[in-house]
Amino acid sequence: MRPPGSRVFLPFGVKLFISYLVLIIVPIFLFGYIANTILVNSYRAQMNSNLAGTLKQIRDNIAYKMEDTQRLSDLLYYDESMPLELMRYEEGWVSYQTTKKLLIPKFRQVTDSSNLRIWMSIYLKNGTLPEIYNADPQGTDPLTRGNHWDLYHLNRIENKPWFNAFPPEEYGKTVVWRQVEDDSMFGRISLLRRLVDTRDPMELETIGFIRISVYLSEILQSVDAGKIGSGSMLSVSGEGGRRMYASGESGLLLASELGSKAAIDPDRYTILEETLPELGWKLAAYVPNSVVAQDTRKVNLLTLVICLLSVGLISIVAFGVSRFFSRRVSKVVSVLQRFQQGDFHKRIHYRGNDEFTIIAGSLNKLGEQTEHLIQEVYVTNLKKKEAELETLQAQINPHFLYNTLSSISRLAKFGQVEKQHQMVMNLAKFYRLSLNEGQTVISIYHEIEQVQAYIDIQQVKYGERMEVHFDVDPQIVKYMTVKLILQPFIENALQHAWRGDRIYIRVVGRMDDGSGSIVFRIIDDGSGMTRERVEELSGSGSAMSGLGAGKQRKGYGIRNVNDRIKLYFGSDYGVSLYSRQGIGTCVTIRIPVQRRSRGEIRESTRNRIGRTG
Repeated sequence: MRPPGSRVFLPFGVKLFISYLVLIIVPIFLFGYIANTILVNSYRAQMNSNLAGTLKQIRDNIAYKMEDTQRLSDLLYYDESMPLELMRYEEGWVSYQTTKKLLIPKFRQVTDSSNLRIWMSIYLKNGTLPEIYNADPQGTDPLTRGNHWDLYHLNRIENKPWFNAFPPEEYGKTVVWRQVEDDSMFGRISLLRRLVDTRDPMELETIGFIRISVYLSEILQSVDAGKIGSGSMLSVSGEGGRRMYASGESGLLLASELGSKAAIDPDRYTILEETLPELGWKLAAYVPNSVVAQDTRKVNLLTLVICLLSVGLISIVAFGVSRFFSRRVSKVVSVLQRFQQGDFHKRIHYRGNDEFTIIAGSLNKLGEQTEHLIQEVYVTNLKKKEAELETLQAQINPHFLYNTLSSISRLAKFGQVEKQHQMVMNLAKFYRLSLNEGQTVISIYHEIEQVQAYIDIQQVKYGERMEVHFDVDPQIVKYMTVKLILQPFIENALQHAWRGDRIYIRVVGRMDDGSGSIVFRIIDDGSGMTRERVEELSGSGSAMSGLGAGKQRKGYGIRNVNDRIKLYFGSDYGVSLYSRQGIGTCVTIRIPVQRRSRGEIRESTRNRIGRTG
């Protein structure tokens, strides 16, 4: 049998709640699975339908642009006045007038009417009309010059294979889209069409030839794989499966270039095709099955979220029901846990008359009795700590007085009566400031006054051998501090830090914005201390108070000030030392920013002493 301590704690309310959850989750997720399967199948069918519709729309957009280009050729093909003029084989003025008044305006009208960039080449059978064209350097694309036209004689192309292979004329129907000449090199495609004499539809005579070249990318601009999803590809294939244009994933483009669908894994892609009727080309869409799977995952996620929300809402109801039954047990456990943490103020209030009422009464009585015992111990410790604090405060004055009287005694011994008198008067001033109506908490301003009074006493003794400089921020003098926290360290420097016959002491006071405290530093250029001695004086607890008989007097002032600051303001504040032998010592004193009255600080100190006791 396992010991009770090794078992996992599971409250009564949790057990009840878990049983409700099991009854809720199973049917909800079963229903969600069935609904999700139906939604996914429906989504796949809808997606295929949308893709087919998109492909058809792309095909229609391509057909529209091609028809728009063909309508430009219709402006010349169905112009009844043009055959009359082109059949006049008269040179000179007649030829000039025909070209200037009819042909040039007509050709400009055609090129200006185009929404695409076009290069229209007109080949005329009538050799009496002049050729008008731009002599583009070899290897350049004439279409880069924008919409323009060129006029040539038909004999320039009569021996071209593509011209000789042009199908017989059917009135209004014979239009061919093909890449001829350098179209393939520059990514163009050309609309090819005869100009015929339409006056006799039964015997159509060729009077010229039209070639309108456009960029394949503009005709196929709507072939954009982004319309069918990321990772997809749209491909336009010409005769023999040669790829004419493609848009989409680079890996698919390469596979399409290498051959056809055989190079593309059919298990990874769904392939849909449409025929471009004017060109006889194939428009194919390759949609990754992963894209479809990604979208179906969204449906799965939506179904899961709905199931989870349903579980969550019903779980709230189940939680309320289970909590109703377990609430009384939870109250008892809560009070016991608070007692365990040391808080005996917690009480239970039950309505009714049952076993829980008896338990509540017993726990309330136990809490009252325990709290009463703690209060008795607290008051006893509070009085003890206050007595210790007052003793420390009282000890600092005899310590200073002892040192000062020793100095007065030495002055009397050497017969320096005037200095002896001045030191006694300064001592009286110091104690007048120190008494401060019996208050132990004073303003920093008065603390500086006390230090200055002490320096005046020592100035009588040391004269120009001692120099003290104050660098105190005027903004901090309005705040409160425990009195006599600076003087013991100046006294300690004058007693033990001499190196030669002169000493310099600097007193710095600043507001530390980072920690929200006030920092004093007493810096001297004296003999300094060894690292072992600094560690001995800077130790906490027993280390600071456990000095040997010979060293205890030297460390007394540090220990006294440190203890008083910690008793008043807490363990975050106090004294720290830094010293280098032969260089000097820096004493750092840190106190909080206090603007409260002395009574409030005293009450705060009482509370702190009570907690530490």
